[in-house]
Amino acid sequence: MRAVFVGASALAAMTARFLLRRRHEVVIIERDKGRIDALSAELDCGFLLGDGSKPALLREADPAHTDFLFCISGDDQTNIIASLVGRSLGFARVVTKIDDPEFEHICLELGLEEMIIPSRTIGRYLADLFQGMNFLDLSGIIKDDARIFTFVAHENDETAIHDLNLPSQSRVVCLYRGGKFVPVEDDTRVKADDEVVIVTHAKNMDDLHARWGVQPEPSHEH
Repeated sequence: MRAVFVGASALAAMTARFLLRRRHEVVIIERDKGRIDALSAELDCGFLLGDGSKPALLREADPAHTDFLFCISGDDQTNIIASLVGRSLGFARVVTKIDDPEFEHICLELGLEEMIIPSRTIGRYLADLFQGMNFLDLSGIIKDDARIFTFVAHENDETAIHDLNLPSQSRVVCLYRGGKFVPVEDDTRVKADDEVVIVTHAKNMDDLHARWGVQPEPSHEH
């Protein structure tokens, strides 16, 4: 798979390291040549020098052959503009990082549903850790070929869980309705705007993405 990053932030560099270790292709767009020079000594990936919010440069990054565009520079406005331009150029999936939660409703209104708000995610994790809950333990539970897939249901998805016709080795484990956790049984009905969480085999991910398209980050993680 192929990922393009707008901004050579510490988060971008760390994510790129993980992706490269897993033999994925990575391209980083950065306007600071000094930053590119420093990273190129340790990251075996492609670099483009310039403003990642500019259409010409994003077009040079080859949207048609890119699986993810990560707009995670240190500037919220740049990330939002780059995300909108990237979406218009045909990048398959666009992820937007915003540090100021006040931009969240703007991103949603613009259709930028896959958002990362680091302060909120880390703050929630620390508060949960304080109360004895460690949700990062999930990384030790989802092993081998198991994967988590989520989708937001639309009106045409309204049906009982057992009628979703999921691929083999797939099961709905829970859903979120209005941001609230809802346990499920086979006869639980999925309603419009429900966030449905599925555990599945890795081989089914392409089929699930083809059926439900681009998946927004669940709102309970915003």
